[in-house]
Amino acid sequence: MKLKTLLITLILLLFFSCKNNSRFDFFGEKKDLTNLDSYNLNINEMGPNNIKGEIIDVCPKKGCWMNVLVETDTVFVKFKDYAFFVPKQGAEGKTIYMTGEINNDTISVEMLKHYAEDANKSHSYINSITEPKIKLNMIADGVAIKN
Repeated sequence: MKLKTLLITLILLLFFSCKNNSRFDFFGEKKDLTNLDSYNLNINEMGPNNIKGEIIDVCPKKGCWMNVLVETDTVFVKFKDYAFFVPKQGAEGKTIYMTGEINNDTISVEMLKHYAEDANKSHSYINSITEPKIKLNMIADGVAIKN
């Protein structure tokens, strides 16, 4: 009887110790998320910023860039020094908290075509890219994706 009780206790301890209590997956620099209200985009404040948004899509080849919907704006996000990537699949629609440098950036035709190729866009779509675009851009040094 004691052996049975001990076995059940050990199984329960193992079960509860394996439970993942993390609400976030971190990539890059792990940030303090105690003040999530500070993660709001202020377009008038370029430079260092904390942003909260929803992941629209991720580079399907490496996870080296993503588009994030922040309020009504789409922010194109790359990762500082290519030091980290995010999951290529399964992140779309999830809430993300990011820290990094934000700016308006002119993206060349060559880079726009490269990103379109990464995203598996059609040849006709890629060939229709003929002018650079000014986009809201962020170089993130750390992100947290909410589970």
